[in-house]
Amino acid sequence: MEIEQIYTSCLAQGAYYIQSENEAAIIDPLREINPYIQKAEKNGAKIKYVFETHFHADFVSGHIDLSKKTGAPIVFGPTAQPGFDAIIAKDGQEFKIGKIIIKVLHTPGHTMESCVYLLKDETGKDHAIFSGDTLFLGDVGRPDLAQKASHMTQEELAGLLYDSLMNKIMPLAADVIVYPAHGAGSACGKSMMKETVDTLGHQKQMNYALLQPNKHAFIKAVTDGLSLPPAYFPMNVDMNKNGYQNIDDVFNNGKKALSVQEFEAIVNSNSVLVLDTRPAAVFCIGFIPKSINIGLDGQFAPWVGALIADVKQKIVLVTEIGKEEEAVMRLARVGFDTILGHLKGGFETWKNSGKHFDTINRISATQFATEFNTNKNLVIDVRKENEYNTLHVINASLKPLDFINEWTSSIDTHKPFYLHCAGGYRSMIAASILKARGIDNFKEIEGGFNAIAKTDVAQVK
Repeated sequence: MEIEQIYTSCLAQGAYYIQSENEAAIIDPLREINPYIQKAEKNGAKIKYVFETHFHADFVSGHIDLSKKTGAPIVFGPTAQPGFDAIIAKDGQEFKIGKIIIKVLHTPGHTMESCVYLLKDETGKDHAIFSGDTLFLGDVGRPDLAQKASHMTQEELAGLLYDSLMNKIMPLAADVIVYPAHGAGSACGKSMMKETVDTLGHQKQMNYALLQPNKHAFIKAVTDGLSLPPAYFPMNVDMNKNGYQNIDDVFNNGKKALSVQEFEAIVNSNSVLVLDTRPAAVFCIGFIPKSINIGLDGQFAPWVGALIADVKQKIVLVTEIGKEEEAVMRLARVGFDTILGHLKGGFETWKNSGKHFDTINRISATQFATEFNTNKNLVIDVRKENEYNTLHVINASLKPLDFINEWTSSIDTHKPFYLHCAGGYRSMIAASILKARGIDNFKEIEGGFNAIAKTDVAQVK
C-alpha cells in the first residue's frame, strides 16, 4: 500500500494518491491532472476511482478532466447532485482498491454532501481517514459556506458537523492517521496547524473543537470569529458541481504570446485586466499603467480570488520570462479560465518599445523612520486585524487588503500617506490597485512592518 500526500502550499491544499497492487485512487485532485496520471503509469497502476470529499469552494478540482482521461468514475458522498455522471455513494459504502478498502463516512456540516474516507489496510484494520474539510489539524471546517445551498443557518450546520464528528470520527482509534484537505493559510478554517499529517489521538487531545463539552459549546466555538469568505468561493463551487472548461484549452489560450501591439489592442478593446505576476521589488521600478501586481512568489491564487473575485474576468498576463505557464496554471486552480495570453518578452519588451510605464514610490524602513512624525503622518496598515492588534505603528490606520474595494473611496487623495503590510507583498498589491484607481500620493514601505520593527519608530501593542 502506498499513500502520497501531494501538498500545494499556495492553496494550502492536500490531494492524495493511494495505490494497492496495480490499482490507484485519487482524492481531491488539483486541476493539473497529469502528475497523477504519470505517477500511476510509472507505477504500473490504473486509476480506478476519483474521490471527492465535497464540492470545494476554494479551488477548482481536477475530477472531471481526470475522469475523462482515465475512465475512472468520480465518487461523491450522499446527497451530492453534480451536473455530470458520478457515483453518489451511500453512507458506509465500500470501494476496493487492490487489497485495501475505502469506506464512505457521510459527515454533513461543512457542506451537506461532505464525507470522510476511511482507509482500511490489507488486514482490514482502520489505517487512515481522508477528512476533507470536515476535520482539519487543529480545527474543523467552517459551517457557514453552505448556508444558501442548504437553506440552513450556520448554527444549524455547525450542529450537524458536531453530530458527524462525534458519531463518525471520534469513535475511531487513536492511531488512525488524519490526512486533511487543507492546512494553515486556507480560508476554509480559522486556526489550522502548519503540520499536514497527524494522528486522530493527538487531535482528540488538542483540537479546540473536539474538546468542547457539548453541542452548544461546539456551535459557539466554531462559529465565533468567522471572517467573510472570499467572493470567488461560490463560483468555484458552481464549477466543481456543474463542470468547467477543459484545462488543456485554458492552458493553450493562456500560453499565447502577444506582441506589444497585440497586447495593447486587446487591453484597449476589451474590459481586460492586466495582471502582473512579478515580485514586488521588480514591479515597483516599472510596470504597465493600470496593471495589478499579485506576485507568484506569495499566496498568489487566494489573493487573485479574493481581490479580482469574478472568475469570468478577462485577463492578460505580464510575467517574468519562463513563468508564463505557471501563472496560467495557478490562475486555473481557482477558476480564472479567461486568460487571453501574455506579453511576449515581458515588461522589458514594453519598456524597450518606448511605451509609457509607471512606478511605485517605495522607500526603506530606515527612510520611513527618519520621516515619520506620529502626529502629522498618516500610515495605512493593510495587514489583518490580528496582526495589527499584536503590534503596530502608533496612530496607524488599519485597512486590511481583503477589503480594499470598500475603503479606497474613503482615502483623502490630497493628503499624503505611507503604506505597509508585514513584508511588502500585500502592500505592493494594494499600491498597484491604488495607482490603477488614480491614487498616487503615497509611499510604500519596503519590508513592511517586519522592517519597521527594527527601527526606532514608536510602536504599540
